[in-house]
Amino acid sequence: MLSRDEYLAEWSRWHGGTDPAASGLVRGWLTAAYTLARPVARVSPLVATAVGLLVAAAAVGPAVAGGYWLVAAGLLVGLSGLLDSLDGALAIATGRASRRGYVLDSAVDRLTEAAYAIALWVGGAPGWLAVVFGALCWLPDYLRARAGQAGVDETGDISVWERPTRVAMTGMTLGGAGVVSAAGDLADVVVTTGTAVGALLGVVAVAQLGRAIRRALPD
Repeated sequence: MLSRDEYLAEWSRWHGGTDPAASGLVRGWLTAAYTLARPVARVSPLVATAVGLLVAAAAVGPAVAGGYWLVAAGLLVGLSGLLDSLDGALAIATGRASRRGYVLDSAVDRLTEAAYAIALWVGGAPGWLAVVFGALCWLPDYLRARAGQAGVDETGDISVWERPTRVAMTGMTLGGAGVVSAAGDLADVVVTTGTAVGALLGVVAVAQLGRAIRRALPD
């Protein structure tokens, strides 16, 4: 199994040269995933991918229930994010990474983020805002993928709206709403505010990536 530094370097190679050291949150998240992967190195990355998707979908149920159940929804979102990072850590650190797995993992990421948007909606956010949130989870990675097809090897520094930030924002929003749920409508306010802040970060990230891509594609 690769060392942590070797794993981070290999992760960077698989993600268009993005340097995880540019963000303390991303580096910490990847380090946590690597630490979790070490004792379960024999587990198939596909198993972690599938379980992560199921856990993300399961977060919708407690979000529908509302009240203190929103805390459970937030915890499930956080767990799904760790499982998603675990599958990548297992694949990269054990030498089982493949282009097929990379594509599958990206598709599952989009499905889990759809589940996050649904959980925020049923948890109290307006439907239109949840849709915007979900779209801005997808758009940065779509831009990176299209830029890669156009020949861009690197898309600049890590943005403010990377996968760990999306997971943390969703989990903390739902969990925080559950904590204040005894105060009546305040839970809806927390969910709506958290969803709006996430969408705003998504807009900033798209602007960051757009600027980097424009520099890389001067034509």
